[in-house]
Amino acid sequence: MGAALRRYWLPALQSSELAEREGAPVHVELLGEHFVAFRDEEGKIGILDENCCHRGASLLLGRVEGCGIRCIYHGWKFSVEGAVLETPNVPDSKFKTRVRARAYPVREAGGLIWAYLGPTDAMPEFPDWPWLHVSQSNRINAAAVVSCNYVQILEGLVDSSHLNLLHDYGMKSASGSSLSFAERVAGMQGDAAPKIEAEDTEFGFHYAALRKTAEQGGATAVIARVAAFIAPCFVANPNGDLAFAVVPINDHRTHFYHIWWNPNRAIGEEPLRSEQLKFVGLDTETLDGYGMTRGSADRADRPTRANRYLQNRQMMRDGHFTGLPNFTQEDAAVAISAGAIRDRSRENLSTADVAIGRLYRVLLKCARRVKEGGNPIGLSPPVDLSRVVGIDASLREGERWQSLVPGNTALRTPELQG
Repeated sequence: MGAALRRYWLPALQSSELAEREGAPVHVELLGEHFVAFRDEEGKIGILDENCCHRGASLLLGRVEGCGIRCIYHGWKFSVEGAVLETPNVPDSKFKTRVRARAYPVREAGGLIWAYLGPTDAMPEFPDWPWLHVSQSNRINAAAVVSCNYVQILEGLVDSSHLNLLHDYGMKSASGSSLSFAERVAGMQGDAAPKIEAEDTEFGFHYAALRKTAEQGGATAVIARVAAFIAPCFVANPNGDLAFAVVPINDHRTHFYHIWWNPNRAIGEEPLRSEQLKFVGLDTETLDGYGMTRGSADRADRPTRANRYLQNRQMMRDGHFTGLPNFTQEDAAVAISAGAIRDRSRENLSTADVAIGRLYRVLLKCARRVKEGGNPIGLSPPVDLSRVVGIDASLREGERWQSLVPGNTALRTPELQG
């Protein structure tokens, strides 16, 4: 699976974490490997192996000078492409042309810094996500660090039946809010056992949660929430204006990126930005208090079994269902509490878990294809991501949920079945 993941462009960090030109370099752990990221005087970004290719000192200690980063051990200086610019301790001026630091392709887009860690000759086109085309004022980027394997977080994102239970308090508090996210989740109250259906596609799969709801006059309507899982670790939320990237830091820790966008509303500006992040528990104060930032993930008081994952039992006695701060912390607690890598041999899946089984099959197929020398799902031919959307809508009598995503009709294929 590691080889498969390296075949895709993945978010490595947020642009806000590397905002300053010639600022301090930043440590990046991605897929269990350690890198250093820096922004040079021209604003170009480099992602290099953390350890200097000379004698292995960490470039996190390095000085970002002009058009490169200099190792403080012997002064070797490297460009964002890995070229050795200076070797002040080596008298042979041509020596620097014979060595090179290992650098990786980098793109900055959508408020994120992306990296490609796979073989150069297999590098795919950079993905054209729809939210890359809105301005920073119309987009919100946020990220949480979750101390468990990335698949456990993906499982939660393709599991609609937990929403009415785990997020009971948050959904009830959403009523009356003017935030788009709150308005959409408030409408899901009522049917705690939606019918779940899934359909394989060239990019991964769609899954639909079908909820019955009473209309005026006593008629019954079906609300379909259709999400898309895009291999290897992306989800288009049914709200239509929210995407997730669930990127392994290593086997036991994950970067959970959230991206909201609205081409017609400046949600990235205050006060809307802070209101949105606070509502879902992605504001810095809440994340830091729950051990979900880079700086707090290893803190002694992070959520563990010993402190009952920071659950507040008094809140539960007072009527709160989970005793946990918010949507994000509730999702994190149940994922973390299952163990760093959950033992799937002991699970008992039901009809509510159709998408979970589908997720397993798609990920296994990605790994199997690469092991056999082929391309993982979604890369050959490349998928038109502008057509891959999530949607939340009412179905007319006799209407199938697939009609809500007609732009993806051509992407459906029986090849992934089974």
